[in-house]
Amino acid sequence: MNAKKPDVFQPGERFNGYVIEKLLGKGGLGAVYLARHEMLDSLFAIKVLYPDVANQNDTYRKRFLREARLATRVRHPNLVAVHDCGYDESRKLYYLVMDYVPGGSLRDALAFSGSLEPSQAASIVIQVAGALQAARPLHLVHRDLKPENIMLQPDGVVKLVDFGIAKAEGLGDSLKTTTDTIFGTPNYISPEQAMSATDVDERADIYSLGIVFFELISGR
Repeated sequence: MNAKKPDVFQPGERFNGYVIEKLLGKGGLGAVYLARHEMLDSLFAIKVLYPDVANQNDTYRKRFLREARLATRVRHPNLVAVHDCGYDESRKLYYLVMDYVPGGSLRDALAFSGSLEPSQAASIVIQVAGALQAARPLHLVHRDLKPENIMLQPDGVVKLVDFGIAKAEGLGDSLKTTTDTIFGTPNYISPEQAMSATDVDERADIYSLGIVFFELISGR
């Protein structure tokens, strides 16, 4: 967590029809909160972009909104669905509302157990691969597959999250990456992605998923 950024919401606070329950996590660009819809009495996750971040660099704002658009174009049981996105004028706050996935991330599971049984690891990888397959017709490349972006429900269902730096050639995507730009997490990206994130295709995600599979079984 990033202790330097103040909390955007406090527990019990109301926001656009939701009641904030608690902070789920935060980083340098934004935070995620657990919230309950007042009318539906259902739990959702609200992701926000810090106002000062949006003001200092328009690219962060564009990527935040782009993540919401991409998530609504590809539907799959192993992808976190985005239900709403907007800008709150009173708070100068960009936000998106998405599925709440109880159970934590794959990184949390590895921190607890060190490694997973091969059968459980295979189930997780197969589910993520299914999500990637659903995105393939749109030439959507995640570019940041890692345990932190794979969420685990208590029933064993996996949800892939965070399309903030995805490449989306099949969606008429207007946010282009500069040649030789490097995106992703070094330990998980393919050799071609380490050279340039612009020229990668779906095979880069398969490479990253293979590294995750290795880590799930070996613990390293």
